[in-house]
Amino acid sequence: MNPKMYVLRRRVLLEKILHSSMTGGVLLLFCAVVAVMAANIPALNWLHEFWDISFGFTFGNFIFDMPVRQWVDDVLMAVFFFSVGLEIKRELLVGELSTMKKAMLPMFAALGGMVFPALIYTCFNAGTPSAGGWGIPMATDIAFAIGVLSLLGKRCPAGLKVLLVALAVVDDIGAIIVLAIFYPAHEIHLMYLLYAALTVAVLVLINRAGIRSLLLYLVLGIVLFIFVFRSGIHATIAGVILAMTIPAKTSKGDIRAFTGPDSPLGHLESALHPWVNYLIMPIFALANAGVVIDSSALGNGAMPAVIPGVFFGLLIGKPLGIFVFSWLAVRLGLASRPEGTKWVQVLALGILGGIGFTMSIFIDNLAFSDPFLINAGKLAILATSFLAACLGIAALYLTTGEKNKTNISI
Repeated sequence: MNPKMYVLRRRVLLEKILHSSMTGGVLLLFCAVVAVMAANIPALNWLHEFWDISFGFTFGNFIFDMPVRQWVDDVLMAVFFFSVGLEIKRELLVGELSTMKKAMLPMFAALGGMVFPALIYTCFNAGTPSAGGWGIPMATDIAFAIGVLSLLGKRCPAGLKVLLVALAVVDDIGAIIVLAIFYPAHEIHLMYLLYAALTVAVLVLINRAGIRSLLLYLVLGIVLFIFVFRSGIHATIAGVILAMTIPAKTSKGDIRAFTGPDSPLGHLESALHPWVNYLIMPIFALANAGVVIDSSALGNGAMPAVIPGVFFGLLIGKPLGIFVFSWLAVRLGLASRPEGTKWVQVLALGILGGIGFTMSIFIDNLAFSDPFLINAGKLAILATSFLAACLGIAALYLTTGEKNKTNISI
């Protein structure tokens, strides 16, 4: 492929992601507001209670009977994670993570943005019943963060946009690893893990054999989902694993033309993007963002430790970790600062990393079994994410644009 054409495609793809994420972010916010209203307004309680209705089916020894909310969290979110996995694979093959030099800055930034929040959360929650929620402030919501950033339009340097997209992808990788290792859904069953491993082996073999039938991959993906679901590991991980086996090259062997319809990976990613942004994530928000706001959320005057842990973890830990680790990577000569950007802008960008929402709520549901702690965690996530969005967009607006000459040298 002509290098100029490839660069043009990358720019078009980035702008498409930013535009769709802005629209998806607005829809996500709307659904979150509706969910909170449904949890607190008696006339709308039917919507809040709808997610607790159970339904399912039985197939042999497999019993799938669970609340609607769990269908959303396990099945629909597996599709969400599948979409995330496709994006991760694309970035690893031809994107901002395709070479070590490109990957070092977002890798360091994401690492700092996970370590600092977890440590801050632990400082507030060590030795308490909510200590296991340290993974909650580690996550960044891609749709919201990129959607907020896109409001600045051309005022924001392209380097910052690329850094946020790449950082969010690495952050997702970290969240997936944490989810798989530290937040299993149930007791682990080794036999089903073995079945899942064999299914993955088959997927890898047909990929190596050059088989490009998406139907075959998706059917095997459903089988993989069932085995992972029964193994006790959260079933959404199956979506990421399946994505890693989807062929990326076109029929002519061109891996850089992944955006074309002839690339199975590119075709699936393009097809899933609107469904994920405009249906799956909004439904997740409707099902999970409904937090009951009353005095019990503060423990009748004694604020539960999960609230300051999440608040300071997301609002302080995220930007501080992203900034410090990014500066270290550049200072050590392992990476370079994005072209046309300033350190103060990287710090401002880190504030947007404090928008946890989707992944934070997802982990909140897994970290606690006590409804009181789950509710308190959601309250902290929603309030902090909204504040991080407002502060982040204000900080970036003040530090970008032709008239702004502010710079910070360290």
